[in-house]
Amino acid sequence: MATTIPVPFADLGKASNDLLGKDFPVGHTKFELKTVAPNGVTFNVLGSQDNKSGHINGELKTKYVDFKNGLTVTEAWTTGNLLTTQIEVENQIAKGLKLDVTGGFLPHEGKKSAKVGVQYKQLGFNSRAHVDLFKGPTFTGDVVVGRDGFTVGGDVAYDVGGAYVTRFAAAAGFTAPEYSVTLHAHNSFKIFSASYYHRINADLEAGGKAVWDTKAAPAGDKAKAPVALEVGAKLYLDRDAFVKAKVNNAGVLGLGYTQALRKGIKVSIAGLFDTTKLDQAAHKLGLSFVFEA
Repeated sequence: MATTIPVPFADLGKASNDLLGKDFPVGHTKFELKTVAPNGVTFNVLGSQDNKSGHINGELKTKYVDFKNGLTVTEAWTTGNLLTTQIEVENQIAKGLKLDVTGGFLPHEGKKSAKVGVQYKQLGFNSRAHVDLFKGPTFTGDVVVGRDGFTVGGDVAYDVGGAYVTRFAAAAGFTAPEYSVTLHAHNSFKIFSASYYHRINADLEAGGKAVWDTKAAPAGDKAKAPVALEVGAKLYLDRDAFVKAKVNNAGVLGLGYTQALRKGIKVSIAGLFDTTKLDQAAHKLGLSFVFEA
């Protein structure tokens, strides 16, 4: 197996996380509109209404990419009146090096945020670091190394002002064309997880995840901490539609159906059903519309 550039630390285990998490818009009605202008500027409008409270959140995002100069500028404005701007420059100073600056402003509260980040990736190596200038300041960094499908990585956050480590994590995994497995130690080694993803054939995918939270142990006995287990599958009915199903050891069943109505229009319907309380109103439904032009 040829050595490639490994994924960032945050994307280790992404295949199983997407299988179990994406396309389940439960508890909300979501709307997304994506358009591209002739000059290459993309516009993305996101809207979500909470089915229980009726509260609506939205975001307008624009993105401009100058491929020739490796420049990307992204701006966003939310219904919470949060303004953010991100500027990224990639492969200009050195091949594989990306620099980015992200700023945020909340006018009605006068709050500001600013982050400066750097990413460097080559065959078998991917590292990222950023400094939050107004919070702490806080330094966050991660690194992943990989060879022949095996990957090992770590993540750490350090409060510069207080001179102490706020969190750390580690992960290891193996990825093949048809499957992947990943082990994680999160939250300063207080939460451990194992996940797998398997593309059985062109139409069927399966995956699962087990999480051991030592903080949930009774009377501090970590050995008796419960393990949460969830398994799921995705089946393509045809090239325009697929169904998803998942279930966990608490008896919660998730079902989802996604259909491409026509080119650029996709709708997803999903629900979470507590099989231990089928006669009660303990279930959640959701709907999502995505339009692309």
